[in-house]
Amino acid sequence: MSKISAPIVGFCAWSGTGKTTLLAQLIPILVAQGLRIAVVKHAHHDFDIDHPGKDSFELRKAGASQMLITSRKRMAVITEFEQHRAEPSLYDALERINMQESDLVLVEGFKHEPIKKIELHRAELKKPLMFPDDPNIIAIASDQAIIENRSTLPQLNLNKPQQIAQFIVDNILATESSLTSSGVCLP
Repeated sequence: MSKISAPIVGFCAWSGTGKTTLLAQLIPILVAQGLRIAVVKHAHHDFDIDHPGKDSFELRKAGASQMLITSRKRMAVITEFEQHRAEPSLYDALERINMQESDLVLVEGFKHEPIKKIELHRAELKKPLMFPDDPNIIAIASDQAIIENRSTLPQLNLNKPQQIAQFIVDNILATESSLTSSGVCLP
């Protein structure tokens, strides 16, 4: 495996908690600070980013094991795997990211991987907290105060993405990268 140089923080939660919604709010806040953000998202089902009728779809369906689509504005690689292949690990996915062009990697899903994670919790879903059983959870972002959090685990407001972004800057980037000396601070 290649050396992973960008700091990584995961977001774990039960389905319906709003992981993607939060990431869509966090990314512009972090990008506004000059950070280059990469995202790795795990899908639990067969998904397709290409659609019937498109040349790339037709070529892939014809048997291409890899399909690279490129233009002046973007590039995408679609890789077909064997039908009975094991589920890819987070590190399999990270090897495909250009870490030299990323200051931070945000991970959605992969909740069992041993990376630093922020647990998202919505009381209305009535789901148990994950943090008591996962030592990699470094904070909880919730829409309500969590009484069970009797440890020193920081508690963040799920509805305040600015607060969560500042936590990432202060606790992930400042401790794991050279950004400490550049003084990244969110307004």
